[in-house]
Amino acid sequence: MKINFAGDNNQIDKNSVIPVYYQLARIIERDIFEGRLKPGDAIPPENELVRRYGISRMTVRRAIAELINSGLVYTQKGKGTFVAKPQLENMVFELGDFHEEIKKRGMKPGIKLLGTKIVRADELLAKKLEIPLNTTCLYLRLLISANDAPLIYENKYIVYSKKKPILEFELKDPSLANFTNLVATHGESFPVMSKMVLHASIVTEEEAEILGVKLNTPVFIVEQTLYDNNKKPIGWGKSVFRGDRFKFTSFIGWTKYGE
Repeated sequence: MKINFAGDNNQIDKNSVIPVYYQLARIIERDIFEGRLKPGDAIPPENELVRRYGISRMTVRRAIAELINSGLVYTQKGKGTFVAKPQLENMVFELGDFHEEIKKRGMKPGIKLLGTKIVRADELLAKKLEIPLNTTCLYLRLLISANDAPLIYENKYIVYSKKKPILEFELKDPSLANFTNLVATHGESFPVMSKMVLHASIVTEEEAEILGVKLNTPVFIVEQTLYDNNKKPIGWGKSVFRGDRFKFTSFIGWTKYGE
C-alpha cells in the first residue's frame, strides 16, 4: 500500500515544513506508481517543472537526483530523464496514509504530540540505526486517533544532524505522522527505502494507559526502519496498534486490486 502525500496530489505547498524538493519527488513518484508515467516514459523536462510549480532549477534537480538514487528514473545524456523498469528487489510495501484511510471511513483523524526531545543513542537504538553509542537523535512520542478514540501509539527516532531549532508547530503538522515525511524534514538524508516488521504482542503498562485499554490486551507491533540511498538507516520507530481495531491485509501484484 502506497503512502500518499498529505494535501493536494498535484500541488506543492511552499509554506509546508516538508521540503519542496521532497514534495516534487513524491508527486513524480506517485505518477509512476499509479501508472500515469510508465517504464520508458520521459518525465517532464526541467524547464516545464520549474514553470509548472514555480520553483528553482536547483530544487528540481535535487528532486530528480533523489529519484535517480532510489532507482525510479534514469537519465540519458542529451535526451532527458526516463522512468526505469520496476525491479523486484526494489519493491517497497508501506502502510497507507492513516489520515486518508480514516477520512474515507467518515471519521475524523487526529494526531497528538505527547513529547519530543533530543536523546543520546543507547545500545538498542545504536544497533537499530547502526550508529555509535551516544549519537544525537530526535525522539518523538505520538498518539494517533479517530473520532478522538486512541488507536496507535508511536515512538520514533531520527538521526538528527540539522543545525536548526526544532519548532513545536512543525511537529504538530498532521502530515508528519507519515514517518517518511518526518525524516525528510528533520534529518539530513532523503529516505528512499522502508523496511517494516509486523508482530503480535501485548500492551505494556504505559501503552495500556495511553491507548485506553486493559493491561495485557493484544496489540500489533510494527517496527519501521527508513534507509537512505546508501542503505544506511536514518530513522527507526515502533508503532503499537490496538488489536481490537485493526486488521492487516496485503495484496501482491503489479496493479491495484480490482483494476
